[in-house]
Amino acid sequence: MGDSLIAIVLFALDVALYSLFVAFPVPDVPPPPPWYVGIPLAVCLLAAVPVRRRHPQLMAYWVLVWTVPHVVFGIGKTTIGVAVVSCIALYTLVVYTGRRQAAVYTALTLVVSLAHQIIEFPGEWLVNTVTVVLSLALCWVLGEFVGARRAYQAEVEARLALLENERHQATRIAVAEERERIARELHDVVAHAVSVIVVHADGASYAVRTNPEVAERAIGTISETGRSALAELRRLLAILRDDQGENARTPQPTAADLGDLAERMRAAGLAVRLETEGPLDDLPAGVALGVYRIVQESLTNSLKHAGPGTRAHVRVRHVADGGGEDSGGVSGGDGGGDGAAGASVRIAVDDDGAGRAHPVLATTAHTSVPSTGETAQAAGNGLIGMRERANVHGGVLEAGPAPGGGWRVRAALPVNSGSLGLDA
Repeated sequence: MGDSLIAIVLFALDVALYSLFVAFPVPDVPPPPPWYVGIPLAVCLLAAVPVRRRHPQLMAYWVLVWTVPHVVFGIGKTTIGVAVVSCIALYTLVVYTGRRQAAVYTALTLVVSLAHQIIEFPGEWLVNTVTVVLSLALCWVLGEFVGARRAYQAEVEARLALLENERHQATRIAVAEERERIARELHDVVAHAVSVIVVHADGASYAVRTNPEVAERAIGTISETGRSALAELRRLLAILRDDQGENARTPQPTAADLGDLAERMRAAGLAVRLETEGPLDDLPAGVALGVYRIVQESLTNSLKHAGPGTRAHVRVRHVADGGGEDSGGVSGGDGGGDGAAGASVRIAVDDDGAGRAHPVLATTAHTSVPSTGETAQAAGNGLIGMRERANVHGGVLEAGPAPGGGWRVRAALPVNSGSLGLDA
């Protein structure tokens, strides 16, 4: 729209100047050609101005071609369209195409202009040529400035688009990570509580006729476990809804609560022996929660899949220097030689499978998961959740059948940066 307006204004000025020269002839200036020659030439010259931004080179050379008949017929002496449109063409080339194309066009324009000045104004050609050169130089400088501004604006827009895309991706990643964290928390809460409830419900169904007192205690445990699970679920939902503010953010369980966890599992019928070494109260919140959840999931799997009469042994050791091998078989480094750098928490959970021995398995067969039935699905989900918790903190986890029977879990969570390795 703006370029079309420029063409219209230039055409109107050319027609007005042409009319003035026809109505008031100047003695030293030859009369302009007839209107049926001058007006069509002016229209042809200005026809490419509206498309100068889309086709800058076409517009520039179109103007250059139609400059020749203007010079031949002497229209350039009575109008300003040729000079102004030539400057606009050079400016457009500098802004939209580049210096090389603009330099070629400038050279051709100077050749045509110099020939015109020498032929038409042999006594003043030098002064006129200097004027033309200065006009073209001004247009070149203006084009350079505008082109630089356009390039800067394009770069800023590209960076803003990149930043927006990065922000969008970061938001999606954060949402996905938060969903995974919530899924792990829900799985740990629900799996643990449901496992205890199912075990006690089965026991109560067997004892309800023969031993009512045992059945009553089992039902009490079911009730207590269900209420505890509901409280944790309400806390998680309140945090998601954020409708209770800080009051909903009760503390998460930590490694210091392992004693209470062991007591609950003993009440559920799993004989648990807990051993801890080193300070567990000063662990980072994420590591402390990870330790608790890994032990909780391991004991829950033992309760669900090992059968009645199972005994579990839990060892949690806070290693200050990351070296040596603890009593649970967790080595401090790759191969157990020099140990890993930095402090770490080593977790070892073993159960005896209710005393049911099976053939000795290779100790490298970690991460084994039962391959059939409901047990496979439950244990697989539990192992995936434990491994995710270990990976979140840069640790490692291995789980699989133990030689001679039962199941074993080994985990190492770094308290600070450093690589960790597990022995067989």
